[in-house]
Amino acid sequence: MVKYLSSLDATFAALSDPTRRTILTTLQRGHASVTQLASPHSISMPAILKHLNVLEQAGLIEQKKTGRVRMCRLTVAPMQQAADWLSLYRVFWENQLDNLGKFLQQTDPKKEENKACRKQPSHPRRRS
Repeated sequence: MVKYLSSLDATFAALSDPTRRTILTTLQRGHASVTQLASPHSISMPAILKHLNVLEQAGLIEQKKTGRVRMCRLTVAPMQQAADWLSLYRVFWENQLDNLGKFLQQTDPKKEENKACRKQPSHPRRRS
């Protein structure tokens, strides 16, 4: 369990940065070189390499160097663990929202106003 939580912590820590999320989004389309991953960002190559190392440490990507080119690819397992963990809370929040919806339907002020309007007799218009 501790290993699961520490890998989950690493996954969420890696996902907390928008640059790293953008890199992962790019890798959803397939393998990419470090240069390709760096091109949309206005940060230095050493900064990109640090982001890639965080992603690799979290197990979200794999890097393979062939000659002078370093290629990266997405790995699925850590994201699946994060999705599984979040799904536990999705069920909880869906139940909470369902209960809130039922409560709001029972106490809808518009329904109460409509009931009150129907109960009051209409007054005849006065003629001058």
